[in-house]
Amino acid sequence: MTPRIKSTGKISLHELAAMKQRGEKIAVVTAYDAPSGRIADAAGLDIVLVGDSAAMTVLGHESTVPVTVDEMIMLTRAVTRGAVRPLVVADMPFGSFQISDEVALTNAVRFIKEGGADGVKLEGAGTTLSRVAALVDGGIPVVGHIGLTPQSATMLGGYKPQGRTATEARRLHADALALEAAGCFALVIEAVPEPVAAHITAALRIPTIGIGSGASCDGQVLVWHDVLGLTSGHVPRFVKQYADLGTAALAALEAYVADVRASRFPEIKHTYPMVDGEAARLPSGTTAAASRGRSSD
Repeated sequence: MTPRIKSTGKISLHELAAMKQRGEKIAVVTAYDAPSGRIADAAGLDIVLVGDSAAMTVLGHESTVPVTVDEMIMLTRAVTRGAVRPLVVADMPFGSFQISDEVALTNAVRFIKEGGADGVKLEGAGTTLSRVAALVDGGIPVVGHIGLTPQSATMLGGYKPQGRTATEARRLHADALALEAAGCFALVIEAVPEPVAAHITAALRIPTIGIGSGASCDGQVLVWHDVLGLTSGHVPRFVKQYADLGTAALAALEAYVADVRASRFPEIKHTYPMVDGEAARLPSGTTAAASRGRSSD
């Protein structure tokens, strides 16, 4: 396959659909701030998802449930300042769309107007179908999410794979078709056996984005902290760590602490000199210190 020429313009929904038709994989990563958005943009990501995983990776909660709409909008606004080319999709957190179509639309509008998002993502099917339709009717692009849906993990029996039986697989297939019919432009499939995800991917016209669902999906998404080795504790089996920045960051900070305590930092090159001759005008006892700060700058 001929590599796709990197575009300098904003990725569009049409381009994502065309990528599926051409068999080009879609690269997605989560991000939660402007520097991460800039790096994701420079790396050529197609979609940046401002995931409600921020509740755990950034805000220190034990699940995604506690994060609020206001917190997610703040993070989304930061990401959009850094990510220019990728499509920025914001996760709608628990409680922001479950109540009614009207509440869902009100909150989704905030993500677009205040957060600068290009679209939003909603978990599940069932009542979520009418929410998707309401948002799409309101002109808001929507990504669906089936399989392991973290916001409802308690009802699913925990963070466990889904669709492992034929009955469950048929339900997921039906949910996927229903979400496409409701107007989703893409679908995240999480923690589903690859044969099931492959079957769903082949049945849909819209792109599928896998996470722990095998290579047959039209694209893949991973969490920023997992990719870069910044996650502490358990890491899901589907994660591939591409760097170990956590270890590097710890070593750097330990070296900084040691230098400060041993007075090795700051050095003269890290300080600002006085104007020539001005040190002599300082009160007695300060001239030596001022002289140490003098340089040729």
